[in-house]
Amino acid sequence: REMLGDVEEPTVPFGLADVRGDGIEIDEVRRVVDAGLARRLRSRARALGVSAASLFYLAWAQVLARVSGRDDVVFGTVLFGRMQGENALGLGINTLPIRIRVDASSVDTSVRAVHRLISQLLHHEHASLALAQNCSRVQAPAPLFSALLNYRHSTVDEKQKPSGEWEGMGHLRSEERTNYPLTLAIDDLGEGFELLAQAPASIGPTRICAMLHRALEQLIDALEHAPSSPMYQLDVLSVEERHQLMEAFNDTAVDYPQGRCLHQLFEEQVGRTPEAIALVFKDRQLTYGELNTRANQVAHHLLALGIKPDDRVALYIERSPEMVIGLLGVLKAGGSYVPLDPDYPIDRIGYMLTDSAPKIVLTQAALRGRLPDISAPAVILDDDAGSLAGQPRHDPVVPGLSCTHLAYVIYTSGSTGNPKGVMIEHGGIVNRLQWMQDAYPLDGTDRVLQKTPFSFDVSVWEFFWPLSYGARIVLAEPGGHKDPAYLQEVIVREAVTVTHFVPSMLRQFLSVEDLEACVSLRHVFCSGEALSADIAQDFLASSTA
Repeated sequence: REMLGDVEEPTVPFGLADVRGDGIEIDEVRRVVDAGLARRLRSRARALGVSAASLFYLAWAQVLARVSGRDDVVFGTVLFGRMQGENALGLGINTLPIRIRVDASSVDTSVRAVHRLISQLLHHEHASLALAQNCSRVQAPAPLFSALLNYRHSTVDEKQKPSGEWEGMGHLRSEERTNYPLTLAIDDLGEGFELLAQAPASIGPTRICAMLHRALEQLIDALEHAPSSPMYQLDVLSVEERHQLMEAFNDTAVDYPQGRCLHQLFEEQVGRTPEAIALVFKDRQLTYGELNTRANQVAHHLLALGIKPDDRVALYIERSPEMVIGLLGVLKAGGSYVPLDPDYPIDRIGYMLTDSAPKIVLTQAALRGRLPDISAPAVILDDDAGSLAGQPRHDPVVPGLSCTHLAYVIYTSGSTGNPKGVMIEHGGIVNRLQWMQDAYPLDGTDRVLQKTPFSFDVSVWEFFWPLSYGARIVLAEPGGHKDPAYLQEVIVREAVTVTHFVPSMLRQFLSVEDLEACVSLRHVFCSGEALSADIAQDFLASSTA
């Protein structure tokens, strides 16, 4: 209880929270510790008056700390169960946890502390692992640890020379397995050391050996030259892996066109396909040319009202063609849009209006009376059709507007306090859309279902990705995103090819009859929550997507 009493969660290196199960491919590899390092290690252990095992335990803790993001790690260790002088036949080994901190303590202090820990643990070598876990706050069935260290003494003669009883018999094959996904065995051969690492193939036991070898090198260097150095400063990554993580993986520069604004992608597509259908809502359709004209008229009206780059324009509007027209109109005028979901409580709407301080609010006649009292003027898109119709129809030119100006401000959920407005520039979302188009190309045959409330950032690509590359937006009716049967009907009727689901909604969608009728789907994106493997597998098994 002294060691484990305040441990509330297991150490999970590489996210390996579960014990080894079916379907996890485990690889193993052996590596001999460099002879020079082995000699230095034994010399330093003798100088400190500690066991060589203590250095390996501390180095292993260093590796686990780095790959689990903790400075306090628990792992299993194998005890022989023979230290108390018991004379009995049979397998006597036992597995118990050990807890090691990799913190600001000096290197030499940490080595001595680990040596004491190992010595103290030997007094409990017959205690059960279940008892040890009960001394912690980790509740079963969660394992207390998922990594194991087995330090064992053997000699070259024992490993290579068969005893007389085995004369004439040949060794075919042997396997050593534990029920832990990450296992490291150290064979102390008297002179040198040999490592045997077992790890999931996705991680690689060779990598584990390399990390431990690096941790040992760093530990011995520090003990020889700077024993007062804090433990957390020691490294476990090889030069090659550090280069890969810090430089190669971050070499992500792509030569995308620079300096474009979000609405300009749409305008370029209008020039290519003005007669193609851009938007479908119930029985209404708008071509690219018609949508562009309507958005231009809204933009010119906003410019006449004084909108300038970075000004906020709130939209309090239900999903409809007017919503898309309003979004494009705000961007074309140089403003940034602030979506206000009519389903939100009125006090939240009032807070966001006060916080974002929009210069203008775009809304619909049916919703105008629900808006809180605000100083900003309201433009009612459906009632103001007459005045908007008199506005110019050409693309406006906004002096000074660039990709560094705001495109939109979307508020967080407020689950940790008041909602917070996140400001996104044109350059960021344009870069995202260009990446999506490279990874999952859309063309004029695609139909993208727009069903995410526009107060969530997924809606941004649902609106602007298809409109930037010639696809068609299929707008779900207000509230339709909550009805799996309705969504299935729209997907089939409009031959939707691309859609998005929050995983919990995808699970509900799986209950819809005739799911296999959604033959048009080719891309289903999930985000917002963790997507479990069973949901993904059930969906793929239930559809032809």
